[in-house]
Amino acid sequence: MTTSPSQPQVTKSDAEWRAQLSPQEYAVLRQAGTERPWTGEYVDTKTVGVYACRACGAELFRSETKFDSHCGWPSFYEPSSDDNVVLREDRSLGMLRVEVLCGTCHSHLGHVFEDAPQTPTGDRYCINSVSIRLQPAEG
Repeated sequence: MTTSPSQPQVTKSDAEWRAQLSPQEYAVLRQAGTERPWTGEYVDTKTVGVYACRACGAELFRSETKFDSHCGWPSFYEPSSDDNVVLREDRSLGMLRVEVLCGTCHSHLGHVFEDAPQTPTGDRYCINSVSIRLQPAEG
């Protein structure tokens, strides 16, 4: 499942990221932090639309693939395109996980787990709300 990260298409200095992002956004997106479970604005959202990277605006997920996994973070069963995310092995916290990064700017989004048999893919992309922004569908 892990793909090797290519070079990000959007690159900024640390100072530029700090100026653009709030302290919480910076901690999660640029330092691979995690928001507390059940606190993110998109945990229970059912709005139809596209979820984009909060750092660079690139499309990541569509609302049709969002599902309630009862994990405390917004969950999706697949990105809107495989190129929209980069998957990287993460051995932090003394365990093996797969980190999900924005395919455009390589900001940290969350992790993906193969523990969702109720979905078409079996995957649960567990994404921090602070890493994404919902762009509601028009109409």
